[in-house]
Amino acid sequence: MLTRIDHIGIACFDLDRTVEFYRATYGFEVFHTEVNEEQGVREAMLKINGTSDGGASYLQLLEPTREDSAVGKWLAKNGEGVHHIAFGTADVDGDAEAIRGKGVRVLYDEPRRGSMDSRITFLHPKDCHGVLTELVTSAPRPAAEH
Repeated sequence: MLTRIDHIGIACFDLDRTVEFYRATYGFEVFHTEVNEEQGVREAMLKINGTSDGGASYLQLLEPTREDSAVGKWLAKNGEGVHHIAFGTADVDGDAEAIRGKGVRVLYDEPRRGSMDSRITFLHPKDCHGVLTELVTSAPRPAAEH
């Protein structure tokens, strides 16, 4: 069962400049940064709030580290902006299978590693009214991080 909006992914050309915009304009601070070599992105997670299920909601800012990455190709075609929406779930495997059973294409056969050691998969945007949709099971985090 999907429990919350985990994050909204925003593709950008310059991660540092985009982080500074969100910090200066809205007061959002960086919670986590990493480079995901498999996905070809450098990212920053800006925590918006905690949630009742122990998770949180974030903005995920994504800068491609190579032009041939999915985010790099998307930026070249669309420019900066909202790239995807991610829903949190306690069981990415089970929810992906249930959604697949309803005729929605799931892009990965098995969930992959996402930000902050989460487990993720994506749903095809053509099956989700034009929205690239991610399913996320967060890695267990210490209570102090929630």
